[in-house]
Amino acid sequence: MRSDAQKTKKEKLFSVDAPTELLEFLIAVQPERPKSKIKSELEHKLVSVDGKIVTRFNYPLKAGQKVCIGNFTPVYSKAPVSALKIIYEDDELLVIDKPAGMLAIANEKEREMTAYHLAMEYVRAKNSHNRIFVIHRLDRDTSGIIVFAKNEVIKHALQENWEKCARYRGYTAVAEGVPIPESGRIENKLRETESHFVYAAKMGDGKLAITNYRTKKVSGNYSLLDIDIETGRKNQIRAHLSGIGVPIAGDKKYGAKTNPAHRLCLHAHKLVIVHPISDEEMIFTSPVPPKMLKVVRN
Repeated sequence: MRSDAQKTKKEKLFSVDAPTELLEFLIAVQPERPKSKIKSELEHKLVSVDGKIVTRFNYPLKAGQKVCIGNFTPVYSKAPVSALKIIYEDDELLVIDKPAGMLAIANEKEREMTAYHLAMEYVRAKNSHNRIFVIHRLDRDTSGIIVFAKNEVIKHALQENWEKCARYRGYTAVAEGVPIPESGRIENKLRETESHFVYAAKMGDGKLAITNYRTKKVSGNYSLLDIDIETGRKNQIRAHLSGIGVPIAGDKKYGAKTNPAHRLCLHAHKLVIVHPISDEEMIFTSPVPPKMLKVVRN
């Protein structure tokens, strides 16, 4: 591996001599830089291979390819931030409306198009030292309200007392069929299989989960449900509604037969929290997506 030329004062171009992975290559050609800084180059889209931006640490390189390393000062792209809808912001909190299909945080396959990553880009576009911290999450296919903290004090205060700070967590769902009774309370213990399927445990250990629901409207084979949860377990609403025979429309994983809105019909529409410092009650709302409401429109 060798440096062919310094394209500009802010970019360096290297040739790959032998097959390797991108992160290993970057470490080898920049022995003076800490590994954390090199990872940051990838995360902030400062590295390209044969003219194409690459962010994967284990991206395979072939002999003869050209690797360009850009400006070492983090650059936060503005384009993806357009996918981020801000509901509320102050010096301590950032509240967003996450679209369906977007991860809350990164996984092994997706690191950038996540609510956390876009929110981080948003705050750092104002000041490169700004940070955000995860308080709670939504499933990838669930849309609606997510709260981030802007400092670690708020993060710990909310995260460690979320069940108390979150006074109301309201969801809207479109379910297949009509629940019987039409309003009720579901309380049981949930367990998760190795394949990440959540189900009600008939015996043994599990995590207590409580879901309250009320049928607001019935249209054909679908019902519009108003839901609030007293616990925030993974896939809780999906597992609970499936368990009483009315899976959420579009939720094939939990038994739905139809997908009328071409998405999981679950939306976090209201969140009431108590600010851990001021004790002020804060109410955040998000309108139910029209695609969901269209399913139950007479």
